[in-house]
Amino acid sequence: MYVPKESQPKQGGGVAKAKDGKRKIVAQNKKARHDYAIIDTYEAGLVLTGTEVKSLRQGRASLTDGFVQIDGNEAWLHNAHIPEYSQGTWTNHTVRRKRKLLLHREEIDKLASKSEETGHTIVPLALYFKDGRAKAEIALARGKKEYDKRQTLREKQDRRESDRAIAAAKRKQRGE
Repeated sequence: MYVPKESQPKQGGGVAKAKDGKRKIVAQNKKARHDYAIIDTYEAGLVLTGTEVKSLRQGRASLTDGFVQIDGNEAWLHNAHIPEYSQGTWTNHTVRRKRKLLLHREEIDKLASKSEETGHTIVPLALYFKDGRAKAEIALARGKKEYDKRQTLREKQDRRESDRAIAAAKRKQRGE
């Protein structure tokens, strides 16, 4: 019996391909945005093996311990956790291997010079697919002090409370 392709169930159940240049996020590093003040962000391609791509398409990855290091003229992503592909064989990848980032020479030079400054580091913010290609969003960041973290949380809480108060006033004005 013939079943049209549109009505066939999708296989894999993971992250679908992005359409129209949109990005399908696989993993985010929310802790990095809390612990670091983001100065500048970059989009970098990733050099991956086949089983790593399949594992990412299933939506499985973690960036919590990840960092970027510049060795010579190349950028490397360290400690990004991409679990083994469940249907992989002996060709499966190692979980926490270092992965090469694809950046332009000027971007690598700029990141290298800035990261040598005191207090600056390069952290991964997200892994995603864009037009079917695996990408990493990395950021040049400066570590926050404890009082900076508290100040950020306080501002977020104040913003939330003011939004609630405005919404309540609008509801009262409409007579709800």
